[in-house]
Amino acid sequence: MDSHTIVVIVDTFTPIIAVHAVAALYVLLLGPLQILRRRRDRAHRLLGASWVAAMLLVCTSSFAIMPDGFSWLHGLSIWTLVCLVIAIASIRRGEVAMHRGFMVGSYLGTLAAFTFAALVPTRLIPQLLRSEPLVALVTVLAVAATAAVFAVLAICPSVFRARAAVSRPGS
Repeated sequence: MDSHTIVVIVDTFTPIIAVHAVAALYVLLLGPLQILRRRRDRAHRLLGASWVAAMLLVCTSSFAIMPDGFSWLHGLSIWTLVCLVIAIASIRRGEVAMHRGFMVGSYLGTLAAFTFAALVPTRLIPQLLRSEPLVALVTVLAVAATAAVFAVLAICPSVFRARAAVSRPGS
């Protein structure tokens, strides 16, 4: 890789785009766990709150990324924000099916946006994969590890409390 490629990558991946991409990756990785595992427990609520926070970051940061003006992806961000409000309001009213439908729909919308961003050769994801595959791989692994650790902490908090008690002498 030459110095021109490095400059292009640094100029293209602004801090807002980096935050947007990392939050979106977290949403994509954590989504299946939330959709497929047992519901109505503390872990689901904790992981769900972190998923919603990341989704809010993805949606709001998208409005700072407008190289060609407003696009269908910004419309998707607005719709996703509406869906999140409906999903949260519905679960607070005890409407589990509606909550599930809007949350799964929000995840699928994010998956569609990612697929578009990954498959269009002029978008940043394919450019990064071509020019800096190691950076892409390390980023994916770091976000996946973070999501995994948070998931394990939420799902099995007793494992970490037990290890902490064992490591403390005199406990």
